Amino acid sequence: MTEQTPQGTQEQSDYIKGIIEALLFVNERPVTIEQMKKALATVSIPEIKSILEDLNAQYVGRHSGIRILEIAGGYQMLSNPDYASYIHDFYKTRHKEKLSKPALETLAIIAYKQPVTKVEVEVIRGVNCDGVIALLLTKELIKPVGRKDVPGRPFFYATTKQFLEYFGLKSLEDLPRLEEFPTLITPVQTQGSPGQSVVQEAQKESVMATNPAGDQPTDHCVNLVNDENNSS
Repeated sequence: MTEQTPQGTQEQSDYIKGIIEALLFVNERPVTIEQMKKALATVSIPEIKSILEDLNAQYVGRHSGIRILEIAGGYQMLSNPDYASYIHDFYKTRHKEKLSKPALETLAIIAYKQPVTKVEVEVIRGVNCDGVIALLLTKELIKPVGRKDVPGRPFFYATTKQFLEYFGLKSLEDLPRLEEFPTLITPVQTQGSPGQSVVQEAQKESVMATNPAGDQPTDHCVNLVNDENNSS
């Protein structure tokens, strides 16, 4: 049964806020403005954006445990990264499948050097990447985006929208710049390990840290970049 929208200006505004909160709360993936507009036929897109900003300002003002972040072209309700340590303590066991170190290394190379071929990734990593590339394709974290004009015409690979969602990024511009890595990375590799040259080549493995919340709302990934490596 469709609820009757309140008529008072403030009451109506609060009601619409509640609708948007409900839409974000029940969706595990980012919700676009256009999708919200379909549910709110009488509300304009600028009004929806204004309400989202107002909601977030309210959350910040009262130190709420949730935030609304713009991710991969949509908006998603996520846990406040300020409370990440409490969430980690509460969820002692992660049920979400994590990416392996080889998968993280490969994905990071593709993210920073895209578009890139499998052979180019293998030159950087120094190992065969057939299985890892196949895994990342299956998980829809990367996709073919054309072929290189050389003999054999190998595929170029690039990251996907699902990649942005997985790591809680608004766009690829949100990836940490390479010069930021000294403050973000805790060294985890031993002298002469196969992965060491990969880090030296692109300074990138740790930035691909999986969401430490795992089976709970995602925290903003940059703030929690070292957690994945520390738990390996």
